[in-house]
Amino acid sequence: MGKKCVAYVSSYTIGTGDKHGIRVYDVDVKNGRMTEKEQVEITNSSYLRVSHNRRFLYSITDLGVESYTIEKDGKLTLLNKASINGMRGCYLYTDFEDRFLFSAGYHDGKVTVLRLNEDGTIGEITDEIYHKGLGTAAGRNFIPHVQCVKMTRDNRFLLACDLGLDRVDVYMLDHNTGKLRETEIIHADQESAPRHMQFSSDGRFLYIVNEQKRAIDVYSYVVDDTGRIPDFDRIQSISTIKDPDAIGVAACALKFSTDFKFLLTSNAGENSVTIYDVDHRTGLLSLNTTLPIAGEYPKDAALMPDNRHLVSLNHESNTMTFFTFDPKKHTLIMNGPEMEVNQPNCIIFHELD
Repeated sequence: MGKKCVAYVSSYTIGTGDKHGIRVYDVDVKNGRMTEKEQVEITNSSYLRVSHNRRFLYSITDLGVESYTIEKDGKLTLLNKASINGMRGCYLYTDFEDRFLFSAGYHDGKVTVLRLNEDGTIGEITDEIYHKGLGTAAGRNFIPHVQCVKMTRDNRFLLACDLGLDRVDVYMLDHNTGKLRETEIIHADQESAPRHMQFSSDGRFLYIVNEQKRAIDVYSYVVDDTGRIPDFDRIQSISTIKDPDAIGVAACALKFSTDFKFLLTSNAGENSVTIYDVDHRTGLLSLNTTLPIAGEYPKDAALMPDNRHLVSLNHESNTMTFFTFDPKKHTLIMNGPEMEVNQPNCIIFHELD
């Protein structure tokens, strides 16, 4: 029998009358279902991140960020809160040594770096960078919107997706001071709106989902002999939807399965999930299936650790919907009734030790 698994689900609380922005669920992986076990009081939990050492959970909140100890049963105990000295963030990530926490600012176009202590608590801000410039993405006010931050797997560079400026800024991290220095810019197609990123398990390939382009761009990643100059070369662009000319569709989530065999994205407007097979040797993606998720605005979606079950977080219909995934038959079949959750944003599956 496999390890016990919990799921952490974040949600907005504004206008809902519910103060609990994080919910903890026991996960029945065999049957692809979840049972709520705890509600955590926090305002507008936009995004969650589990530390790489698997001991702590970090969450965005209205006033900054909060840290929690992950208990043996998966429940959460608040450690501390810290300000990001700006507007509410939309994404969190840690470096691979869990020494720094990075926050992406959609509303103010800002990247914030905070020091992490050994006990999991969040320390002082070590750097703040405001993106500058004008973009071309219609409806985005032509200003910076940092949507996602992610470290390369060699722990050298921080990447920051700017959805408003159609680019990804690449920063070298000073692991002593926590300061960032820009070293490269990945220019996306105009009006593509790069939204989320993932790296392959070996770190050789970067995957960027573009909200308005409705496509995933795949890049190879190498570093020069000095270890200071990164190079990203686009090797593939693959659509997230069946009809590339569809109107009113936005690509949202980007998640690997735990074994990195599958990569999935979700599409608002079309209200579908698209799953790709991943070629670990070449990094290239091939379509497995695209099917509806029985909800409105699937802001996030994820495969459970068995790769046989999927859950979709449907932000506008206030539901989570569940499916059985058969990669050989290329099917998603609804698995039981939906669950009500107000404005869900993000889901993380976490196997307990």
